[in-house]
Amino acid sequence: MDGNRRYAKKRKLKEGDGHRVGDPEEVQSLMDLMQEKIEGLIKEESIVNRYGIRVHFIGNLKLLSEPVRLAAERAMEATANNSSGVLSICIAYTSTDEIVHAVQESCEEKSDEISVMNASGDGYGLLQLGGNEKEERENIVKLTDIEKHMYMAVAPDPDILIQCTLLFVLSICALAGDWFPAFHLGDLELSA
Repeated sequence: MDGNRRYAKKRKLKEGDGHRVGDPEEVQSLMDLMQEKIEGLIKEESIVNRYGIRVHFIGNLKLLSEPVRLAAERAMEATANNSSGVLSICIAYTSTDEIVHAVQESCEEKSDEISVMNASGDGYGLLQLGGNEKEERENIVKLTDIEKHMYMAVAPDPDILIQCTLLFVLSICALAGDWFPAFHLGDLELSA
């Protein structure tokens, strides 16, 4: 699916239009398969329930078809109380989108805070900057504000990251806090 987004971007199409110009049957087949697999995660006998795994879908879920988005939301809700581990599934995800999302949410949150403070008369320092205005403006939104709005903030740092593609595209990689080892198909072959 990521290839469809890159195709659209390269041809200056709107986000999501890369899927529309493709074979509609292929796109629908992929969406149906995704919905089926997501729904399989929340069946009583599924591995996530057997082992108490909480499932998070991380990415811009608004880009998914409604049935797939609803299935993802149901899976997250159904496993919300599982506490033995976390399975984070990046879908409709790019690191660029994650950064933009976090910055937008942080700015909106700070704007709301400033409005409340100004309405109560406590916003003096934010409305009428004094002293070093540039420094005060730069400190309104902090790194911690951005971090709490990252898609990955809902789960602990991953122990392992698996990218299911032969194509490595930096812009789609999850923004992990630490470097992780890269495994290739040859690394996973069992010896006879």
